[in-house]
Amino acid sequence: MANFFYPNGCLIAGVDEVGRGALVGAVITSAVILDPANVIKNLADSKKLSEKRRLSLFKEIKDKAILWSIGRADSEEIDNLNILRATMLAMQRAVANLALTPDFVLVDGSCCPTLPMPSQAVVKGDSLVAEISAASIIAKVTRDREMAELDLLFPEYCFAQHKGYPTALHVKKLMQHGATSWHRRSFAPVHNAITKIDGLPASQPATLQ
Repeated sequence: MANFFYPNGCLIAGVDEVGRGALVGAVITSAVILDPANVIKNLADSKKLSEKRRLSLFKEIKDKAILWSIGRADSEEIDNLNILRATMLAMQRAVANLALTPDFVLVDGSCCPTLPMPSQAVVKGDSLVAEISAASIIAKVTRDREMAELDLLFPEYCFAQHKGYPTALHVKKLMQHGATSWHRRSFAPVHNAITKIDGLPASQPATLQ
């Protein structure tokens, strides 16, 4: 049974984030208002879709949605605020970037950012709510493209392969080459790589929430 109330007859925006657990780059959020008269079939959590299907839906969402937008918080903001607060900020920015003000916002996860309209958090919303599924796809494709661009600047890190997440390959490259200016220094694997390469005694990185 759904764990949320879906308000009928309202302009509803779905919001989701991508990149919260990555070691590099921005956390990307998206807000999407779908058109009930222009249904998009087979929307799902972006992580459960093949890249080909995700790209196809990305184009369809942009073509058929009433509105969509992107919000972001960069690595410096993440380090200064912590990842939870930075994610909430990026979500606020995505909603604010919509050309129309939604009547209600459904947010993936267990908490909502502070917004000027009613909102509700939906656990596993990217699998339950079409608007959130669409937002997850827009955010995922946008961030993956940014990682591909970063890969061109720093091919030695293989960003296009691991998308900035803490895979064994990414951690190995960090230990070999150190951190770029795009890396999140408050995240333990990045912090540890910096201290090791600089020959500094390891210290506890900032607490992450």
